[in-house]
Amino acid sequence: QVRLVESGGGSVQAGGSLRLSCAASGVTLDYYAIGWLRQAPGKKREGVACISSSDGSTYYIDSVKGRFTISRDKTKKMVYLQMNSLNIEDAAEYYCAATIDTDCPPATFHNEDEYDYWGQGTQVTVSS
Repeated sequence: QVRLVESGGGSVQAGGSLRLSCAASGVTLDYYAIGWLRQAPGKKREGVACISSSDGSTYYIDSVKGRFTISRDKTKKMVYLQMNSLNIEDAAEYYCAATIDTDCPPATFHNEDEYDYWGQGTQVTVSS
């Protein structure tokens, strides 16, 4: 059974940083691309980053490029999202999710429908 558990959320002032972690169990990361998605109140859940298993290729939505970095440690079954220069618009519940494909879908990685397994989420709050 695939299980994903996020951690690392919290409250931070605008301009600050957080690192989110996703611990995977019941699955080897060799066979799954992993994404980080977020959902703010009243908004649709959107993918912000994805990392492919096959070659480590990474994908980001425009609003986080240059600020967020997704990475993985296959031996530890961990995926991370380093978030720098956080702003108010980044505040949301963040989820890690796995897709049963070794590669992120480049054109649709931001679409929640691409993902098959989900964690429970971790809250990120950004204050001005």
